[in-house]
Amino acid sequence: MPQHLERGVFLFDTPPKIESFAAVAGEKEGNGPLGDFFDEIITDSHFGQKTWEQAESRFQLEAVSLAVRKANLTKEDIDVICAGDLINQCTGSSYGLRQLEIPFMGLYGACSTMAESLIAASLLTDSGAAKRAAAVTSSHFSTAERQFRAPLSYGGQRTPTAQWTCTASGSVIVSPDKGEIEVYGCCVGKIADMDITDIANMGAAMAPAAMGVLCRYFEATDTTPADYDAIITGDLGILGSKLLIELMEKQGYDISDVHKDCGEMIFNPDEQDSHCGGSGCGCSASVLCGYFLPMLQKGNIKRILFIATGALMSAMSVQQGESIPTIAHLLELRRK
Repeated sequence: MPQHLERGVFLFDTPPKIESFAAVAGEKEGNGPLGDFFDEIITDSHFGQKTWEQAESRFQLEAVSLAVRKANLTKEDIDVICAGDLINQCTGSSYGLRQLEIPFMGLYGACSTMAESLIAASLLTDSGAAKRAAAVTSSHFSTAERQFRAPLSYGGQRTPTAQWTCTASGSVIVSPDKGEIEVYGCCVGKIADMDITDIANMGAAMAPAAMGVLCRYFEATDTTPADYDAIITGDLGILGSKLLIELMEKQGYDISDVHKDCGEMIFNPDEQDSHCGGSGCGCSASVLCGYFLPMLQKGNIKRILFIATGALMSAMSVQQGESIPTIAHLLELRRK
Protein backbone atom coordinates (compact mmCIF):
# COMPACT_ATOMS: atom_id res chain seq x y z
CA MET A 1 0.00 0.00 0.00
CA PRO A 2 1.20 3.57 -0.61
CA GLN A 3 2.70 5.52 2.27
CA HIS A 4 0.67 8.72 2.66
CA LEU A 5 2.89 11.76 3.32
CA GLU A 6 0.32 14.51 2.97
CA ARG A 7 -2.86 15.13 1.00
CA GLY A 8 -2.22 13.96 -2.55
CA VAL A 9 1.43 12.97 -1.93
CA PHE A 10 2.41 9.34 -1.44
CA LEU A 11 5.28 6.87 -1.81
CA PHE A 12 4.89 3.21 -2.72
CA ASP A 13 6.15 0.69 -0.15
CA THR A 14 6.73 -1.78 -3.00
CA PRO A 15 7.04 0.42 -6.08
CA PRO A 16 5.28 -0.78 -9.25
CA LYS A 17 7.60 -1.33 -12.22
CA ILE A 18 7.50 -0.04 -15.77
CA GLU A 19 7.71 -3.22 -17.83
CA SER A 20 7.48 -1.74 -21.31
CA PHE A 21 6.92 1.50 -23.18
CA ALA A 22 6.59 2.84 -26.71
CA ALA A 23 6.45 6.19 -28.52
CA VAL A 24 4.92 6.98 -31.90
CA ALA A 25 5.33 10.41 -33.51
CA GLY A 26 4.34 12.32 -36.62
CA GLU A 27 6.53 13.67 -39.40
CA LYS A 28 7.23 17.11 -37.89
CA GLU A 29 8.16 15.52 -34.57
CA GLY A 30 10.31 12.96 -36.37
CA ASN A 31 12.21 15.78 -38.06
CA GLY A 32 12.94 17.41 -34.70
CA PRO A 33 15.89 16.92 -32.34
CA LEU A 34 14.40 13.75 -30.80
CA GLY A 35 13.39 12.04 -34.04
CA ASP A 36 15.85 9.18 -33.63
CA PHE A 37 14.43 8.23 -30.24
CA PHE A 38 10.84 7.43 -31.22
CA ASP A 39 9.87 3.83 -31.94
CA GLU A 40 7.94 4.76 -35.07
CA ILE A 41 7.55 7.86 -37.24
CA ILE A 42 4.29 8.23 -39.18
CA THR A 43 4.77 10.54 -42.16
CA ASP A 44 1.09 10.46 -43.20
CA SER A 45 -0.89 12.84 -40.96
CA HIS A 46 -4.02 10.83 -41.76
CA PHE A 47 -2.25 7.52 -40.94
CA GLY A 48 -4.24 5.89 -43.74
CA GLN A 49 -7.57 7.02 -42.27
CA LYS A 50 -10.36 9.25 -43.60
CA THR A 51 -10.18 11.89 -40.86
CA TRP A 52 -7.59 13.38 -38.51
CA GLU A 53 -9.60 12.14 -35.51
CA GLN A 54 -9.44 8.59 -36.83
CA ALA A 55 -5.71 9.10 -37.39
CA GLU A 56 -5.17 10.09 -33.76
CA SER A 57 -7.06 6.99 -32.64
CA ARG A 58 -4.73 4.86 -34.72
CA PHE A 59 -1.68 6.62 -33.22
CA GLN A 60 -2.86 5.59 -29.78
CA LEU A 61 -3.66 2.03 -30.82
CA GLU A 62 -0.21 1.74 -32.42
CA ALA A 63 1.56 2.98 -29.27
CA VAL A 64 -0.25 0.46 -27.05
CA SER A 65 0.31 -2.39 -29.52
CA LEU A 66 4.03 -1.59 -29.76
CA ALA A 67 4.45 -1.53 -25.97
CA VAL A 68 2.66 -4.88 -25.70
CA ARG A 69 4.81 -6.47 -28.40
CA LYS A 70 8.05 -5.09 -26.96
CA ALA A 71 7.29 -6.92 -23.69
CA ASN A 72 6.39 -10.15 -25.54
CA LEU A 73 2.85 -9.90 -24.18
CA THR A 74 -0.61 -10.12 -25.70
CA LYS A 75 -3.57 -7.81 -25.17
CA GLU A 76 -5.05 -10.46 -22.85
CA ASP A 77 -2.14 -9.85 -20.47
CA ILE A 78 -3.32 -6.26 -19.82
CA ASP A 79 -6.03 -6.11 -17.15
CA VAL A 80 -6.94 -2.45 -17.53
CA ILE A 81 -5.95 0.48 -19.69
CA CYS A 82 -6.03 4.12 -18.56
CA ALA A 83 -6.17 6.48 -21.52
CA GLY A 84 -7.06 10.01 -22.57
CA ASP A 85 -6.64 12.67 -25.24
CA LEU A 86 -7.76 16.22 -26.09
CA ILE A 87 -10.72 15.46 -28.36
CA ASN A 88 -14.22 15.94 -26.91
CA GLN A 89 -15.21 13.08 -24.60
CA CYS A 90 -11.87 11.27 -25.13
CA THR A 91 -12.91 10.24 -28.63
CA GLY A 92 -9.36 9.44 -29.72
CA SER A 93 -8.91 6.94 -26.89
CA SER A 94 -12.29 5.22 -26.86
CA TYR A 95 -12.47 4.78 -30.63
CA GLY A 96 -8.82 3.85 -30.95
CA LEU A 97 -8.73 1.22 -28.22
CA ARG A 98 -12.20 -0.33 -28.57
CA GLN A 99 -10.96 -3.24 -30.70
CA LEU A 100 -8.53 -4.36 -27.99
CA GLU A 101 -11.41 -5.30 -25.66
CA ILE A 102 -9.31 -4.41 -22.61
CA PRO A 103 -11.16 -3.00 -19.54
CA PHE A 104 -10.97 0.73 -20.14
CA MET A 105 -10.81 3.87 -17.99
CA GLY A 106 -11.08 7.12 -19.95
CA LEU A 107 -9.28 10.01 -18.23
CA TYR A 108 -9.05 13.71 -18.97
CA GLY A 109 -6.38 15.99 -17.60
CA ALA A 110 -5.67 17.89 -20.81
CA CYS A 111 -1.91 17.76 -21.47
CA SER A 112 -1.32 16.37 -17.97
CA THR A 113 -3.10 13.13 -18.89
CA MET A 114 0.07 11.03 -19.30
CA ALA A 115 1.02 11.62 -15.68
CA GLU A 116 -2.57 11.19 -14.54
CA SER A 117 -2.99 7.89 -16.40
CA LEU A 118 0.38 6.61 -15.17
CA ILE A 119 -0.56 7.41 -11.56
CA ALA A 120 -3.87 5.57 -12.01
CA ALA A 121 -2.20 2.55 -13.63
CA SER A 122 0.38 2.40 -10.83
CA LEU A 123 -2.28 2.54 -8.10
CA LEU A 124 -4.34 -0.17 -9.79
CA THR A 125 -1.28 -2.39 -10.05
CA ASP A 126 -0.08 -1.71 -6.51
CA SER A 127 -3.50 -2.47 -5.03
CA GLY A 128 -3.71 -5.81 -6.78
CA ALA A 129 -6.76 -4.77 -8.77
CA ALA A 130 -4.70 -5.29 -11.93
CA LYS A 131 -1.75 -7.59 -12.59
CA ARG A 132 -0.74 -5.31 -15.43
CA ALA A 133 -2.11 -1.89 -16.34
CA ALA A 134 -1.38 0.31 -19.33
CA ALA A 135 -1.28 4.10 -19.52
CA VAL A 136 -1.52 5.86 -22.88
CA THR A 137 -2.27 9.33 -24.24
CA SER A 138 -2.21 11.00 -27.65
CA SER A 139 -2.68 14.29 -29.44
CA HIS A 140 -2.79 15.41 -33.07
CA PHE A 141 -2.02 18.88 -34.39
CA SER A 142 -5.00 19.00 -36.72
CA THR A 143 -7.60 17.65 -34.30
CA ALA A 144 -6.54 20.08 -31.58
CA GLU A 145 -6.41 23.09 -33.90
CA ARG A 146 -9.85 22.33 -35.28
CA GLN A 147 -11.39 21.91 -31.83
CA PHE A 148 -9.73 24.66 -29.80
CA ARG A 149 -8.70 27.37 -32.23
CA ALA A 150 -9.70 27.91 -35.85
CA PRO A 151 -10.15 25.80 -39.00
CA LEU A 152 -6.75 25.05 -40.51
CA SER A 153 -7.85 26.48 -43.85
CA TYR A 154 -8.45 29.83 -42.18
CA GLY A 155 -4.69 30.45 -42.08
CA GLY A 156 -4.72 32.58 -38.94
CA GLN A 157 -1.47 34.13 -37.71
CA ARG A 158 0.10 32.33 -34.76
CA THR A 159 1.20 34.56 -31.89
CA PRO A 160 4.80 34.41 -30.54
CA THR A 161 3.69 32.66 -27.33
CA ALA A 162 1.74 29.94 -29.16
CA GLN A 163 2.83 26.30 -29.03
CA TRP A 164 2.50 23.58 -31.67
CA THR A 165 0.28 20.65 -30.69
CA CYS A 166 2.29 17.46 -31.21
CA THR A 167 1.07 14.61 -33.36
CA ALA A 168 2.25 11.78 -31.16
CA SER A 169 1.36 9.09 -28.65
CA GLY A 170 3.12 7.33 -25.79
CA SER A 171 2.22 4.17 -23.90
CA VAL A 172 3.54 2.55 -20.71
CA ILE A 173 2.80 -0.89 -19.27
CA VAL A 174 3.00 -1.11 -15.47
CA SER A 175 3.69 -4.39 -13.67
CA PRO A 176 4.03 -5.22 -9.97
CA ASP A 177 7.46 -6.82 -10.37
CA LYS A 178 8.83 -6.78 -13.95
CA GLY A 179 11.02 -3.97 -15.21
CA GLU A 180 14.05 -1.93 -14.23
CA ILE A 181 12.19 1.37 -13.65
CA GLU A 182 10.23 1.95 -10.45
CA VAL A 183 7.29 4.29 -9.92
CA TYR A 184 8.57 5.42 -6.54
CA GLY A 185 6.23 8.25 -5.58
CA CYS A 186 3.45 10.52 -6.83
CA CYS A 187 1.89 13.90 -6.19
CA VAL A 188 -1.63 14.62 -7.41
CA GLY A 189 -1.88 18.24 -8.49
CA LYS A 190 -4.23 20.99 -7.39
CA ILE A 191 -6.05 23.23 -9.86
CA ALA A 192 -4.33 26.60 -10.31
CA ASP A 193 -5.92 29.59 -12.01
CA MET A 194 -4.02 32.84 -12.54
CA ASP A 195 -6.86 34.50 -14.50
CA ILE A 196 -5.07 34.07 -17.83
CA THR A 197 -7.52 34.02 -20.76
CA ASP A 198 -5.13 33.82 -23.73
CA ILE A 199 -5.27 30.26 -25.11
CA ALA A 200 -2.14 31.04 -27.12
CA ASN A 201 -0.15 31.47 -23.89
CA MET A 202 -0.45 28.05 -22.29
CA GLY A 203 3.05 28.07 -20.82
CA ALA A 204 2.32 31.09 -18.63
CA ALA A 205 -1.00 29.60 -17.54
CA MET A 206 0.46 26.21 -16.55
CA ALA A 207 3.75 27.22 -14.90
CA PRO A 208 2.13 28.01 -11.50
CA ALA A 209 0.53 24.55 -11.41
CA ALA A 210 3.93 22.95 -12.02
CA MET A 211 5.47 25.11 -9.30
CA GLY A 212 2.78 24.10 -6.83
CA VAL A 213 3.13 20.35 -7.31
CA LEU A 214 6.94 20.52 -7.24
CA CYS A 215 7.05 22.49 -3.98
CA ARG A 216 4.55 20.14 -2.34
CA TYR A 217 6.62 17.09 -3.30
CA PHE A 218 9.92 18.62 -2.21
CA GLU A 219 8.47 19.54 1.17
CA ALA A 220 6.67 16.23 1.76
CA THR A 221 9.70 14.10 0.80
CA ASP A 222 12.34 16.43 2.29
CA THR A 223 14.21 16.54 -1.02
CA THR A 224 15.70 19.30 -3.18
CA PRO A 225 16.37 19.67 -6.93
CA ALA A 226 19.93 18.41 -6.35
CA ASP A 227 18.54 14.97 -5.44
CA TYR A 228 17.33 14.35 -9.00
CA ASP A 229 19.11 13.78 -12.29
CA ALA A 230 16.32 15.55 -14.17
CA ILE A 231 13.10 17.41 -13.39
CA ILE A 232 10.96 17.06 -16.49
CA THR A 233 7.88 19.15 -17.20
CA GLY A 234 5.30 18.20 -19.77
CA ASP A 235 4.87 21.02 -22.20
CA LEU A 236 5.45 24.41 -20.66
CA GLY A 237 7.42 25.32 -23.77
CA ILE A 238 10.14 27.94 -23.99
CA LEU A 239 8.30 30.75 -22.21
CA GLY A 240 6.63 28.58 -19.57
CA SER A 241 9.93 26.90 -18.70
CA LYS A 242 11.59 30.24 -18.02
CA LEU A 243 8.64 31.28 -15.87
CA LEU A 244 8.79 28.04 -13.87
CA ILE A 245 12.49 28.54 -13.09
CA GLU A 246 11.73 32.09 -11.90
CA LEU A 247 8.76 30.96 -9.81
CA MET A 248 10.77 28.18 -8.17
CA GLU A 249 13.59 30.59 -7.35
CA LYS A 250 11.09 32.75 -5.46
CA GLN A 251 10.16 29.64 -3.45
CA GLY A 252 13.81 28.99 -2.61
CA TYR A 253 14.52 26.22 -5.15
CA ASP A 254 17.01 26.44 -8.03
CA ILE A 255 15.98 23.91 -10.68
CA SER A 256 17.86 25.53 -13.57
CA ASP A 257 20.58 22.85 -13.74
CA VAL A 258 18.21 19.86 -13.89
CA HIS A 259 15.04 21.17 -15.49
CA LYS A 260 14.01 19.83 -18.91
CA ASP A 261 10.76 20.50 -20.74
CA CYS A 262 9.31 18.09 -23.30
CA GLY A 263 7.67 20.90 -25.26
CA GLU A 264 10.97 22.76 -25.48
CA MET A 265 12.90 19.63 -26.48
CA ILE A 266 10.73 18.11 -29.19
CA PHE A 267 11.10 20.81 -31.88
CA ASN A 268 13.87 23.05 -33.17
CA PRO A 269 12.18 26.48 -32.99
CA ASP A 270 14.67 28.11 -35.35
CA GLU A 271 14.15 25.55 -38.11
CA GLN A 272 10.62 24.22 -37.56
CA ASP A 273 8.58 27.38 -36.86
CA SER A 274 7.13 25.95 -33.67
CA HIS A 275 7.20 29.31 -31.85
CA CYS A 276 7.29 28.45 -28.11
CA GLY A 277 7.61 24.69 -28.60
CA GLY A 278 5.37 21.64 -28.48
CA SER A 279 2.22 20.89 -26.52
CA GLY A 280 -0.57 18.33 -26.36
CA CYS A 281 -1.09 15.03 -24.53
CA GLY A 282 1.22 13.29 -26.95
CA CYS A 283 4.10 15.69 -26.35
CA SER A 284 5.12 14.64 -22.84
CA ALA A 285 3.98 11.05 -23.48
CA SER A 286 6.19 10.53 -26.52
CA VAL A 287 9.23 12.29 -25.01
CA LEU A 288 8.91 10.34 -21.76
CA CYS A 289 8.54 7.01 -23.55
CA GLY A 290 10.95 7.71 -26.38
CA TYR A 291 13.75 9.57 -24.60
CA PHE A 292 13.70 9.54 -20.79
CA LEU A 293 12.49 6.01 -19.99
CA PRO A 294 15.21 4.43 -22.19
CA MET A 295 17.80 6.55 -20.37
CA LEU A 296 16.49 5.27 -17.04
CA GLN A 297 16.39 1.71 -18.30
CA LYS A 298 20.03 1.88 -19.42
CA GLY A 299 21.11 3.53 -16.16
CA ASN A 300 22.26 6.77 -17.81
CA ILE A 301 20.06 8.56 -15.29
CA LYS A 302 18.75 7.03 -12.08
CA ARG A 303 16.19 9.35 -10.49
CA ILE A 304 13.81 11.80 -12.16
CA LEU A 305 10.64 13.74 -11.54
CA PHE A 306 8.11 13.72 -14.38
CA ILE A 307 5.51 16.51 -14.20
CA ALA A 308 2.92 16.66 -16.97
CA THR A 309 1.02 19.95 -17.09
CA GLY A 310 -2.39 20.66 -18.56
CA ALA A 311 -4.78 23.52 -19.30
CA LEU A 312 -8.30 22.45 -18.34
CA MET A 313 -10.26 24.86 -20.51
CA SER A 314 -12.71 23.81 -23.20
CA ALA A 315 -13.78 25.46 -26.42
CA MET A 316 -17.02 26.44 -24.66
CA SER A 317 -15.33 28.00 -21.62
CA VAL A 318 -13.03 30.06 -23.85
CA GLN A 319 -15.97 31.32 -25.91
CA GLN A 320 -17.70 32.35 -22.68
CA GLY A 321 -14.70 34.40 -21.61
CA GLU A 322 -13.63 32.16 -18.72
CA SER A 323 -10.06 32.09 -17.44
CA ILE A 324 -7.89 28.98 -17.91
CA PRO A 325 -7.62 26.62 -14.92
CA THR A 326 -4.52 24.42 -15.02
CA ILE A 327 -3.20 21.27 -13.38
CA ALA A 328 0.07 19.37 -13.00
CA HIS A 329 0.64 15.83 -11.76
CA LEU A 330 4.01 14.45 -10.64
CA LEU A 331 5.70 11.04 -10.54
CA GLU A 332 9.11 10.13 -9.19
CA LEU A 333 10.72 7.44 -11.35
CA ARG A 334 13.86 5.56 -10.32
CA ARG A 335 16.21 3.03 -11.83
CA LYS A 336 15.78 -0.09 -9.70
